[in-house]
Amino acid sequence: MADKTTPYLSSGRRGEWVRVRTLVNLRWLAVAGQTLAVLVAAYGLRIDLRLDLVAIVIGLSVAVNLATTLVHPETKRLGHRDALLTLFFDLAQLSLMLYLTGGLNNPFAMLIMAPTIISATVLSMEATLFLGASTLASVSFLIFYHEPLQTASGSALMMPPLLVYGMWIALMISVAFLSGYARRVTMETMSLSEALTATQLALEREQKLTDLGGVVAAAAHELGTPLATIKLVSAELADEIADRPELLEDVELIRSQAERCRMILADMGRSGKDDLHLKHVPILGLVEEAAEPHLDRGVKVIFRVDGALADEAVPDQPTVARHSEIIHGLRNLVQNAVDFARSTVWIDIDWTERDLRIVVGDDGKGFAPDMIGRIGDPFMRRKQASRTADPQRPGYEGMGLGLFIAKTLLERTGARLTFASGSGDGPESAQDLKPAELARPTGAVVELIWSRDALEVDRKASRGPLGHNQKLFS
Repeated sequence: MADKTTPYLSSGRRGEWVRVRTLVNLRWLAVAGQTLAVLVAAYGLRIDLRLDLVAIVIGLSVAVNLATTLVHPETKRLGHRDALLTLFFDLAQLSLMLYLTGGLNNPFAMLIMAPTIISATVLSMEATLFLGASTLASVSFLIFYHEPLQTASGSALMMPPLLVYGMWIALMISVAFLSGYARRVTMETMSLSEALTATQLALEREQKLTDLGGVVAAAAHELGTPLATIKLVSAELADEIADRPELLEDVELIRSQAERCRMILADMGRSGKDDLHLKHVPILGLVEEAAEPHLDRGVKVIFRVDGALADEAVPDQPTVARHSEIIHGLRNLVQNAVDFARSTVWIDIDWTERDLRIVVGDDGKGFAPDMIGRIGDPFMRRKQASRTADPQRPGYEGMGLGLFIAKTLLERTGARLTFASGSGDGPESAQDLKPAELARPTGAVVELIWSRDALEVDRKASRGPLGHNQKLFS
């Protein structure tokens, strides 16, 4: 479930990506480039320029850079508003430079797109639209109003009107296209980055729970013998001092507390040492462990192994490694199925000589046809969820992270995932005349296939002796 208070890719967070030092260095580069271009044009190409006004405009950038360097530390990151104002200043400064140096006749006019493109990658959509509109207004102004370029002899340097208008249209299209393209790529990259972070956190949590279970099991086993010894010795002492009630009460207390510790440890874990059963498990046991948190949510979950119900004898099941990635990934798939099922979820397990296959299906409405190709993309439901709540998940604001996490974790173990929808038959369909144990999923269906060589472990190794204790602390 997504946290409704988490502002994913919000304007505040995006603005704070920009370091002051980065923009200052870029502005110093722009100052150097502008100065070099003006000197070459004025003294190398003998172009008549208003050097006094040009020097003032370049000096503005120098002054702003110096003030910024003195006021802010190098590690300072700009907020959204400050980053917007900084980029707007760069746009205004460059527009003034173009006004003084020929407008769109200046071949460096294309640089006016830079602030908008930078905004598309680090600022909000509103800020990008504002800078984009300002850029288009500046370009439209410069096509009609600018200081003409001319040589020292008075010859005008102007492009034909047709090329000037073509440059104007090209700049407007480029601003819209490049900024939109840059923003799209940045949004997808950041969505994927945040989703991968969430995946890693989920996997670490699952791994910690697994490790904690092993530690508890080892503690229960190792402390069992000392506690039993304490209980036995205290019972013998109680018999010997039966005539001394002032000591008998203390001995009885020791025995009762030892028994209490034994029961607590028994509740916390029952396997000992480096138990290989904590690492290797029949495939049905792994699937049942993954589905266990969702078995009591009002939806019937049916396990079928090689076509038979799980409670029937299923010999020779593949024994697999107990991967945290598989458990967490399957758990997310089962949760999704239970959330959208009308009454029943089916989990089918079967295998061939080469492959191991698990299918999770439900009797809900299934995946929307236009969404099947996008399943597994993070944040695919953000816009929809922000407008309306899902009637099938009251209070749930989907972010598309559940399926993304499941897909990422399972693919990491070598699984191949296929998403599909069943027949979509309603509750009155002929299929409902069958027992639920024999029916097939009519809603969403997720198929997972592994190579048995990649997932299965040696059956003899899985039945081996307990391993040695491992040091918890060095």
